Amino acid sequence: MSNPKRLHPIASVVTTGRRIRNLIIPMLAINFSGGREGIVSLLVTLAISLVAIIITLLTGILSWLRYTYRFEEDELRIEYGIFIRQKRYIPFERIQSINLTEGLLQRMFGLVKVQIETAGGGDEAEAVLSAITKEEARLIQEYVAQAKSGGDNEIKDVQEGQEVFTISTPELLVLSLTSGGVGVVISALFALFSQLDDFIPYKRIFGDMEEWAVQNIVTVAVVVFIVFFLAWVISLIITMLKYANFTVMKTEKDFIISQGLLEKKQMTIPLKRIQAIRINENFVRQLLGCGTVYVESAGGSSENEEAANVMILPIVKVKQIGTILASHLPDYIITSSFKTLPTRARRRYILRSWCITVPIVIAAIFFFKFWGLLSLILLGLGTGSALLKYRDAGWDLEQQQLTLRYRTITRTTIFMKKKRIQSLEMQESYFQKKRQLGTIAASVKSGAGGAGGTIVDMEIDDVHLVYEWFSREKQMEISG
Repeated sequence: MSNPKRLHPIASVVTTGRRIRNLIIPMLAINFSGGREGIVSLLVTLAISLVAIIITLLTGILSWLRYTYRFEEDELRIEYGIFIRQKRYIPFERIQSINLTEGLLQRMFGLVKVQIETAGGGDEAEAVLSAITKEEARLIQEYVAQAKSGGDNEIKDVQEGQEVFTISTPELLVLSLTSGGVGVVISALFALFSQLDDFIPYKRIFGDMEEWAVQNIVTVAVVVFIVFFLAWVISLIITMLKYANFTVMKTEKDFIISQGLLEKKQMTIPLKRIQAIRINENFVRQLLGCGTVYVESAGGSSENEEAANVMILPIVKVKQIGTILASHLPDYIITSSFKTLPTRARRRYILRSWCITVPIVIAAIFFFKFWGLLSLILLGLGTGSALLKYRDAGWDLEQQQLTLRYRTITRTTIFMKKKRIQSLEMQESYFQKKRQLGTIAASVKSGAGGAGGTIVDMEIDDVHLVYEWFSREKQMEISG
């Protein structure tokens, strides 16, 4: 038993900061709209904003004062609520994973943020302790470990385990250079500017620049190149900071993943909740013979989506994956041999691509005449993408494992144990039937949803083979 404890006072700062950040855009909108109607209206809106900030500060402090936690009778007991007092009791044996995060504020005071996931948890984490000491976090981990072992064994250090993977400096550099994060940075910038559309007169600022841009196309191209280069550098730095010190340890029942330089994170993945193994290879990494390995987990929540598909090997040679994981996930067979699609399926892949690109090319040539011929590049890219999808599609069937390989933008290989597959669907369209082809789609549970793969235009006999393999297992489960 322990006396009720409060979170560190910095928790009120974190909570208040998050709430004020969410109010920034609405307050800007109110102030700018009020400013157009005169000084009195502006003063009123400023006063409203000030009152909102004061109320946010007060509720942040009160929330911290009213939030307590304690350990009692093999439970973590939490009480919170400003006006309505709420109590939440979480038995240690129900806790599936404990994820730790050290943000900049937490690190300044030697604290951590703890997210607790439980079996049968909903869309949110069962509990979030936003600022507690590392000693308190360690106690929670130890109590949970003791509860899962029946309470009879001596508590051991939760960090003890076997090292699975530690990222090296060259691997971190390759990971950052091939991450493709530039698109995320540019999307974030566009999203920011779109939020400020009502406040910045873009048309007035840039409306007179159209003629200048046409006459200075080289300068515009250089500026665009510089913007993309800076975005690439920013994404490079972000990736290196995020995955620095990436380490995977394996204990008797869990994978423990640690990462981050400025913001340190530690995530616990119970082995029994792993549903599948997935390998992703983007085009550049595929050329280098490298890929990224994820495990699909039945855990996760809307506050912790990363716990559903967890990266355990950020960058690794594909040929080495089987060797690395063999002793840690022995039930899975990391194969590199796949049964490919029949030759007659290739034409269908190309035709499906043309159904999208050909109308665009025709419309571009019709409206833009000579310049529209540039759209033929799109036709070539679409055809090349279709051929890659056809070439990379494949499947493999072991005694207790189904492996599917397919390509969207990246090439994905997913290894699914038969007992973990939640659904397997066989499809055969009219046109597929004429060519004796079919589609197979399989999925496993991943977080609140599912994950899996679809192989289009397989040999119909192979589709039936996979479907019957899965159906026999289901019939045995029902009869058992």
